[in-house]
Amino acid sequence: MLMKFSIEQRHLTDTAGKPLPRDADVSFHVCEAVSAGEAVSLYARDTGAEVIGDVLKFPGFHAMATMRNAGGVYTLQVSPASASLRLTPW
Repeated sequence: MLMKFSIEQRHLTDTAGKPLPRDADVSFHVCEAVSAGEAVSLYARDTGAEVIGDVLKFPGFHAMATMRNAGGVYTLQVSPASASLRLTPW
């Protein structure tokens, strides 16, 4: 059964490997997957990234991972999404 997951992506280093300031780029994404680990894998694949190390899985369908792509290194925090993407007319 597919679940909807929210993915917080936090930019850690630039392409040269230098740390970014504390207020660096943070973005949020939504993904549908069977598990939090699969959500990480699908998101990494869709963004042309590779997961560095293991995906840390926590109770309640939560996970954390580190990934790298051409733009630098990022931390991903995955949690179940409770909001629906459907728009309802007023």
